[in-house]
Amino acid sequence: MKPRSAITPVVLCADDYALSPGVSEAIRRLIARGRLSATSCMVTTSEWPVEAVALRPFAGCADIGLHLTLTDQAPLTPMPRLAPTGRLPSVGSLIVTALRGRLNPAEIEAEVAGQVESFTTAFGVPPAFIDGHQHIQQLPVIRTAVLRQLARLPGAYVRCGVEPAGSIVRRGIATAKSLLIAGLGLALRREARRAGIPANTRFRGIYDFSGRDPYAALFERFVSAPGQRTLIMCHPGFADPVLAQRDSVTGQRETEFAFLDGPQLPDILARQGVRLARFAALPGANPPTA
Repeated sequence: MKPRSAITPVVLCADDYALSPGVSEAIRRLIARGRLSATSCMVTTSEWPVEAVALRPFAGCADIGLHLTLTDQAPLTPMPRLAPTGRLPSVGSLIVTALRGRLNPAEIEAEVAGQVESFTTAFGVPPAFIDGHQHIQQLPVIRTAVLRQLARLPGAYVRCGVEPAGSIVRRGIATAKSLLIAGLGLALRREARRAGIPANTRFRGIYDFSGRDPYAALFERFVSAPGQRTLIMCHPGFADPVLAQRDSVTGQRETEFAFLDGPQLPDILARQGVRLARFAALPGANPPTA
């Protein structure tokens, strides 16, 4: 086991808080036990105001951020271009629209600002960071709006999906998807550096949710040989009827919760020389403005 001074801090972030009551309850339980160091919140669901109040006592225990949502749900602001029927598009459609340069900047800017405002109003303080449901914070126009909001929130950071290709290939988990997400993150990392917005330098936690491989084995590979500022995402939760209506990933969320709540997590962290930490505790977490 490594001496304490040699143990590497990493952020372990649970996505999708407020997606359903069961997801929110599971995340709160894990934060209370010190098994997470961050969570990102979906403010487009009807449950968000209530779940925000329940999360407030944990503000000093973990980074609480905004899980920007621009797919599959109803937007908070009028979006006649992106959501003419009142429902946001699928992630595939959004990616195509963004990469073809067809997103309306004013519309995106208003929605991102609206979600930041909704977070702040319900939770009581601004988000500690912004990431994106299905990694949409990395797309053209959207990343510009996200960074503009973060520039108004001193100390807040952005989640970036960049990971060195060699690391992704050696890990061998969802390689093609991980390479795609990492590639889309390059421009966000470059623009965040230019704007002086803090960001993670490694991103892990991507897999296929199939359950074919034991989650404990996957997680050990996620935390192996972490970089200077590594962020690992996870998706714990309790399956409930609301979740079943909104998302295809249900049972695997319970599998992740059981692992994160159980005895294997601390054993793996100790074996890999890693500890869970909030972003501010990572080396170089707040670089000077470029």
